[in-house]
Amino acid sequence: MGRKSTKENKNIYQTSRESMEYTRDAAAEKLGFISADRIEKIENEKSLPHPEEVLAMADCYKNPALCNYFCSHECPIGIEYVPEIKVKDLSQITLEMLATLNKLTHEKERLIEITVDGELSEDELPDFLKIKDQLEKMALAIDSLNLWVDQTIASGKLDKSKF
Repeated sequence: MGRKSTKENKNIYQTSRESMEYTRDAAAEKLGFISADRIEKIENEKSLPHPEEVLAMADCYKNPALCNYFCSHECPIGIEYVPEIKVKDLSQITLEMLATLNKLTHEKERLIEITVDGELSEDELPDFLKIKDQLEKMALAIDSLNLWVDQTIASGKLDKSKF
C-alpha cells in the first residue's frame, strides 16, 4: 500500500490520480503501459508526459480535462494554438453562450457588410476585430460545453452511446 502524498503543490496529473484514490502502483497497473516510476516523474515534473500517456491517464482517472491541460500548457504547438478550457457548470456555459449569441446576432449584418467583397479595409478592421473576439468567445463556450459533456460521460452521469 502506498503512502499518501503530503506535497503541497501537486500538479493536475497527481490530483487527478488521487481523486480516484489510486496509488501510483495501482494507477500503473490500471494504465498498463506506464510504470509507477514514470508516473512519479510526471507528477514531480521531472519529465513531461507523452500525448498517449495523457490520453490514457485522462481515461483512467476519468478526467478529460487532462488532455486540454496538456495541449494548452505543455505541447509546444498547443501552447501556440490551443486555448485553455476551464471546467464550468452547464448553467454558466449556457449563459455565456447565450450572451455571446445575442451580441453576434446584432453584429451579423455588419460582418456580412465587411466580408461581402472578400477584402478587409482599414476602416472595417476595428469592427471585424470586435466580431472576431465574439466568435472566439463562442468557440470557447462550445469547447467548454464539449468538455462538460466529456466530463459528465466520464463520471458515468451520461451514457456515451447516446452521443
